[in-house]
Amino acid sequence: MVVDVTSVVLGILTLAGGCGWVVDRRKYKYKVEVRKLKAEVKALEAEQKQKYMDLAKEYVEEFRKNIGEPLQQEVGELRKEVKELKDAVEGINDCPYRAECPVRDRMVNKSFK
Repeated sequence: MVVDVTSVVLGILTLAGGCGWVVDRRKYKYKVEVRKLKAEVKALEAEQKQKYMDLAKEYVEEFRKNIGEPLQQEVGELRKEVKELKDAVEGINDCPYRAECPVRDRMVNKSFK
């Protein structure tokens, strides 16, 4: 039995061509898997950003509740006291005892020091 070398070579090339299809199929499968993994990574990144934003919002609310509101109340009280003091200082000129007023004298002396 004589084997033709050309037939053997053509047979091997045919098998190699068929194997190429299997390799291409595996490449496609891996590409699909990589795309899925990239999509999962993007979804996780978006979820992480949302958690970060929620946490930042919570911190701002806590700051406002524990620090901002008490400061606003204190500033309001200070403004009220300053207004009362301003009204008292403006009323000194109407006081019948302004010539001997120790408070007025102390205020005048402090303003010149």
